[in-house]
Parts: sequence; structure tokens; C-alpha cells
Amino acid sequence: MHNGIKFIIAIAGVFLLLGTAAAADEYKIGFVSTERLFRDAGIAKQAQQKLENEFVKRENELKKLSDRVQTLQSEIDKDGTTMSENARRDKEREMSNLSRDLQRQQREFREDLNLRRNEELGILQERANKVIQKIAEMEKFDLILQEPVVYASKRIDITDKVIKELDASK
Repeated sequence: MHNGIKFIIAIAGVFLLLGTAAAADEYKIGFVSTERLFRDAGIAKQAQQKLENEFVKRENELKKLSDRVQTLQSEIDKDGTTMSENARRDKEREMSNLSRDLQRQQREFREDLNLRRNEELGILQERANKVIQKIAEMEKFDLILQEPVVYASKRIDITDKVIKELDASK
């Protein structure tokens, strides 16, 4: 479900709860900062480290290729006027081919990294939702909201509880 639709449904639920306040004593509402959860939870940090480890080799290869392209460009700039026409053309062709290959590999790297990051975030979100559900049931929350919200007081922010529970459930 789209985040905007979730937000509208959540707000409608809040208004429904508030509208029936005369029939009930008190409602317990909580809030979870998804951004803090993805940044501060131990399993989020582990997922980030896992991604870095997974992609470091390719990132280093891209750096080497980029350095090679820059070296060729420097050679052409420095020695281009003293090179034979054929040697200069060969260097320019090599640089052009390497540059094209670099751009393709960088694009593939970004796509693969984004795909893996989204997979890891999906796993984290699924685990977080289970923890939030568990906390909601244990502590008898009537409603727990996640971002985006316009405002949530620290009094109802249960993000630290969720992070603590996530880290404990490794």
C-alpha cells in the first residue's frame, strides 16, 4: 500500500478514535521513526556493513578503471602534440572505450547496489513490523503510526523500544 494512502488511513483512524472519545476512557497511540530505525538499529547497521562488504571489490575495480581513464587523458593532454597521429588516435580510442565501459559498469553498480539495498531494507522493515506488532499487543496500543507524519511528540515515540527489541531479537 502506498505510504500516502497508509497515512490517510491512519489519520482517519485517529479521527475515528477521537470522535468516539466519549465512549471510551483513553487511547494509547505510539509513533515509530522509520528513518531513525533504519539508521540506528543494530541490524540496520549490520545490513549496511554487509552491503559495503558485498560491493567493495566492485567499487575498487571501478576506481582502478576510473584511474586508468584519467591516466590516459593525462597522457593525451601531456604528450598528444608530440605523439604520432596513429598513436594519439589509438590512445583516444582506448580512452573512449574505457570511458564507455566505466560508465556502463558504474550504472550497473548503482542498479545492483540499489536493488540489494532495497532487499535489505525490505527485510528490516518486515522484522520491524513484527516487533512493532508485538509491542503494540504487549503494551495494548490502540494505534501506532510510522512516518510520514507531520508531528509526533516524544511522549508517544516508541522508536527506541522498537530498536531495542530488534537488536535483542538478532
